Order: sequence, then C-alpha cells, then structure tokens
Amino acid sequence: MLKTRLTALMAGAAITAALSLTAQAAKPAHEVVAKGLDNPTGVAVQPGTGHVFIASHAGVHRLDPKSGKLTAEITGYPTDVYGKGPKYNIGPLGLAFIDAHHLVVGDGSRPDGSELVRVYKVGSEPAAEPQAESKALHTLGPITPSDQTIKGEGNFYGVAANEGRIFVTCNGDDTKGWVASARVKDGKPGKLKLTIATKEATEVDAPGPVTFTKMGKGVIVGQIGEVNLEGDSLITIYSAAGKMNRNLTTPLNDVAGLAWSGSGKLYATDFSWVDASKGALYQLMLGKKDSKAAKAKKILDLDKPTGIAFDEDGNAYIAVFGTAAEGSDEPAGQIIKVSGL
Repeated sequence: MLKTRLTALMAGAAITAALSLTAQAAKPAHEVVAKGLDNPTGVAVQPGTGHVFIASHAGVHRLDPKSGKLTAEITGYPTDVYGKGPKYNIGPLGLAFIDAHHLVVGDGSRPDGSELVRVYKVGSEPAAEPQAESKALHTLGPITPSDQTIKGEGNFYGVAANEGRIFVTCNGDDTKGWVASARVKDGKPGKLKLTIATKEATEVDAPGPVTFTKMGKGVIVGQIGEVNLEGDSLITIYSAAGKMNRNLTTPLNDVAGLAWSGSGKLYATDFSWVDASKGALYQLMLGKKDSKAAKAKKILDLDKPTGIAFDEDGNAYIAVFGTAAEGSDEPAGQIIKVSGL
C-alpha cells in the first residue's frame, strides 16, 4: 500500500512539473537589452541595419542589438510633464522611419501649441556626436490654437510613417482627440494637418499609438481612454482620409503601443495606469468585419510598457518605464527584446 501511494505521489509530482514546464515554455523568450533609460516611449527599428531607435526623456538613442552598444542620437530637448496621478518627465515621444535614413520624431517636451514633428537624417552607424534637436532636416508644425483646436496640439505620442504619408496622434484639445497627418512627396513632407477627430468619432479620450493597417491603406489608432478606468481602451480603424471603418472595444486598460509582427499578427502593449501590476504585452485578434470587440491574448507581463517595434527577424523591442528601486536615483526604463512571436 505504501509503495502504491509513493508511486502515485511521484507520478503526480512529475505531472505537476511537466505542467509547470509547459507554462514556462509558452512564455516567449525575452531579455533586457538596454537599461537605465529615463521614461522611454517610442521605439523604431531602422530598415537594413536593425538598429533600434528609442525616444526617452533624455532624447533619442540608438541601440545596436549585435554589440549591445547604446549611443545618444539626438539631444537637446526641453522637458514637459505628462500624466494624471503618477506624473512623468517626458521629452520626445513617438518615432517612425520614412525610409532607412529618415526618422520622424514626435515632440512631447514643450507646451501644447508649440510642439513639433521633426524629420532627421540618420546614418547606418552612430554619428561621432549626437545631432542637436533643433538641427532637423524638416520641421512640421507647430499646430497652434484655432477654431479646430482650443489649445493647439502637442504630446505627439504615436507616429506612423512611410514614403507617402506621416500620421501622428495628438493630445492637446481633449474634446477632439486629433490625429494629424502630412503627405510626403519626393522625400519631403508637406504641412501637418488635423485629419481625424478621434474623440468625436469614438467618444473616448486620448489617441495613443498609431500604425498602418496590414495592407497599408488606412491607419489603426489605439484610443487610451481615461487613465483611472479599467478596460476602456479601443482599437479603431480609419481610412487614410479619416473615415472610421471599425471601432473595437478591448479588455486593455491603457493601450500604449501597436505593431505588426512579420508574420502578420497585431501586438499591443498595455501601460495600465490604473493598476501597474496589469501592464503587459498582448496579441490582438480583430475578428471579422462585423466584430465589435477585439480579443486579446496576454503574452508577457511588463512593468508599464509603452512603444513596440519589430525587426526583420521577427523580434519585438518594447520600451518599459519600469519602477525604480526604493532610494535609487537611476532611471528604471528598459528595452526588452521578445523573440518567437
């Protein structure tokens, strides 16, 4: 009898161990590839080199994933403060490449109505000295107060760009929730124009991340919602001209990043202001055209994640604010590489 019971207990332990290993195996491989960043937000991967560009309070950085070397690329930004409840010092926010050597940077470092969207020429290797923030190749904006925007626009958090169009999300006039856009012709961007009033379209606050649709004919906007409410973030799909095609609810608290993987899957980060313990990376399934809700599959718990971008090998690079150790003056921001998505 004792032998039988011992055999059963050992079998049960083996099953438990196997289940534990299965759960661990289901979590994708991930590692910290940069740390000590001050409130990192936007992330973009340079075509060709695979270098990861990161916006933080201190400016724009370049990470070479092969060497692990982190260098300053663009510096000299002032400081603004963003947030309700927890407040954070911010500088540049959104990043996206038009092509391999032209980087769009959305500003968050100035008061609304004076912030800018700038395009910088960047090389395949780090420059000997970082560029000054004011020395951009092209400057778009500012979007000053008008009958379209009470305070003017700023906090250009999300940026999507290609060789024909630039889209940026704005957080100036909360009654409108604007997305602005500029056409690109022969490599030169035109005037930045207010294009989509997302608050009027969705009745939910704060457009955050933006990315092109899978076929590139429209844009997907992550609507953050109120930072003190759970599960109010939306995923909304618009035509390039600004017509809303789909508006989907999500279980996410505060969607902060959106990106397509090389395999055609859509991923989102949830900053989760209301409860930082619920910050995470999710895969989003948008469903059929008549679906009213996006399904979300949690991939990885993260500590206040923001921007996300994929490289050509299918690796995701995610910026996280992190939480500083008690008594520490070192910034807690990190870049986490996630493989196998």
